[in-house]
Amino acid sequence: MSDNSPTTRPYSALAETHQVLNQPSSLTPFNSWLSDSSLQYWVSRFGAVHSADLASYGSLCGGALAEAGFLANQYPPEFHSHDRFGNRIDEVRFHPAYHQLMQAAITFGLPSAPWVKPGKGAQVTRAAMVYQHMQADAGSGCPLTMTYAAVPVLKQAPKAAADWLAKVLTAQYDPDNKPYFAKAGLTIGMAMTEKQGGSDVRANTTRAMQLSEDEYELVGHKWFCSAPMCDGFLTLAQTDAGLSCFLLPRWRPDGSKNQFYIQRLKHKLGNCSNASSEVEFRGAFAWRIGDEGRGVRTIIDMVALTRFDCMLGSAGLMRAALAQALHHTAGRSAFGKNLQQHALMQNVLADLTLDSEAALALSLRVAYALDNQAVVSEQQFVRLATAIGKYWICKRAPQFCYEAMECLGGVGYVEENILPRLYREAPVNAIWEGSGNIQCLDVLRAMQKEPEALAACLSELQSVTGRNQDYDAAFSRLQQALQDSATLEYRARSIVDKLALLLQASVLLQYGETMVADAFIRARLIPGICSNYGTLPVDIDCTALLARAQPKV
Repeated sequence: MSDNSPTTRPYSALAETHQVLNQPSSLTPFNSWLSDSSLQYWVSRFGAVHSADLASYGSLCGGALAEAGFLANQYPPEFHSHDRFGNRIDEVRFHPAYHQLMQAAITFGLPSAPWVKPGKGAQVTRAAMVYQHMQADAGSGCPLTMTYAAVPVLKQAPKAAADWLAKVLTAQYDPDNKPYFAKAGLTIGMAMTEKQGGSDVRANTTRAMQLSEDEYELVGHKWFCSAPMCDGFLTLAQTDAGLSCFLLPRWRPDGSKNQFYIQRLKHKLGNCSNASSEVEFRGAFAWRIGDEGRGVRTIIDMVALTRFDCMLGSAGLMRAALAQALHHTAGRSAFGKNLQQHALMQNVLADLTLDSEAALALSLRVAYALDNQAVVSEQQFVRLATAIGKYWICKRAPQFCYEAMECLGGVGYVEENILPRLYREAPVNAIWEGSGNIQCLDVLRAMQKEPEALAACLSELQSVTGRNQDYDAAFSRLQQALQDSATLEYRARSIVDKLALLLQASVLLQYGETMVADAFIRARLIPGICSNYGTLPVDIDCTALLARAQPKV
């Protein structure tokens, strides 16, 4: 009998059915800053310094925080209405990984840095931090964004709430559930949406009863309250003068629990590391911010900044998906050669790189405008470009993440990979802070009531005409489309689509690499081009685009 016969070979040898071959290594750990040439380029282009913090945070986002992101989503927050003695506590408990993510982000100043140290490149640098954080975990980005965006509103707060701003701007994370005056650092949430109104906040029914000049008690409900363990919430309620803005703390000024009751946590498609809730106010104490009846006007600056973070966050998700697709295809072979050497795969990947870089470029262009608000035209540019970018980039992200997932094949569909999480995460930014139709209607409203905002955007588009014939033709088509005012609302999405693509193209033309700008215009602005990924014109240099976007590990 042969020594190799099944009866004489050891059982361990029989169990070894195959070797693991032709599988790429994991992308993590990596540095999301040092590995991303496009991010480095655009941060420099818009005047921010390549600080050590960007590289340090990149190391975390591609390493420890990436691992924390998996854990925080695997073990989502849990709601505890009462303690073991029967006391109502309304507490949401998180996995330690969530607190690790929050701790790192607040220490690096994601909610506070551009307010504490404003100046050249401050918003751009912060944007680059957020862009990287979203690649590690998007859910924790929700309270970080709201805290950052609340600062302009808190600056209007009454004297009784004046100490909130300093604790919001500190680099200390304090997750303890205790009164705001006993904490080292504070975070801010939002509670605006109600069942009957949705995006139409003027239909809100929550009532505010005045106690003193700036103090009120609120009675009502909120259908969506984001991050309910925040220390305070900006919310809207009706007074006799109309819809007004309030800061509602979790704990009352006397140290007792506020009448803020969590009904349940939302079971969501994605954004699972973050808690979203339904709440009731049963005589909840709050301070009014701004004038009575001017609630929307008071809170609008916060809404504008959260919308900016939506477009920035979606750009981050796109980069995370692209990095996985590029890394995988560079390390795997099929049908006799490396995946990235196949012409059709090159077409798909290069097409994805164009959308990813255009999303980043427009987002950082808006960040640059936020850094230069002393310039009136930059203020006006932000007004329209934010709504346009929020609509377009957030719309592109889900399809983008799916296409990147398909580049990995079956392995991209399993939960051990990050692509399923990115795909589930991608729709939220298109819905939160006003869905697609709301953004398009906001663009039309700005065009009609703030024509200087449209003029600023059109001036930006006009400034690069004469450089590319296809761009000039697309700009001319936009101008013609704007002439028919009678059907603008019906055609709003078509109009905003054109504005978004032209804005991205103009940023690439004015500030970017010629090769990228020309390829984007050829792929996106010529009539009749298919919208599916992988349909680039044959004369585009896919190899150069892939080399630019390939993660450097």
